[in-house]
Amino acid sequence: MGKSSLEEQIAEHVLKYKENHYRLAYSYVKNADDAMDIVQESVYKAILHKSSLKNADYLKTWFYRILINTSLDFIRKNRKIEVVDEEVLGNLGSGLNDDYENFDLKKALNNLPDNCRTIIILRYFEDLKIDEIAEVLNENANTVKTRLYKSLKTLRIKMEDYEEV
Repeated sequence: MGKSSLEEQIAEHVLKYKENHYRLAYSYVKNADDAMDIVQESVYKAILHKSSLKNADYLKTWFYRILINTSLDFIRKNRKIEVVDEEVLGNLGSGLNDDYENFDLKKALNNLPDNCRTIIILRYFEDLKIDEIAEVLNENANTVKTRLYKSLKTLRIKMEDYEEV
């Protein structure tokens, strides 16, 4: 029995990790339909540009890179500027009585810059190693480590602030 084609390997990979791919896309766009569109577009791009994958051993990191770039492209294309009127601003109040009971990790992650949030998600939710994350993001492994530790420190500070309330 011969080795499966690269297109078949891509299809198998996408099916096997479809929940992971959807979750990562959703972490960027916060919308179920948009996340599905991003995954579908990423699959299309992967098959269209399969010749750019020189070594099938890197399929996982190669596809994550496509997925992240597609997510970022989607955000750039669909960035909306929302205008808030004076009445809404007045109703928001001074913020002195903010209720932090609903603070959670998802909110804290959303406050991180995209590149830092991606590193946290890939490391702890997708279980990629530092070297794999560096490959996905096309960054130096030391840069990834620095951003990871900086992001963890930021998250820790936010959690500590929450506990003091």
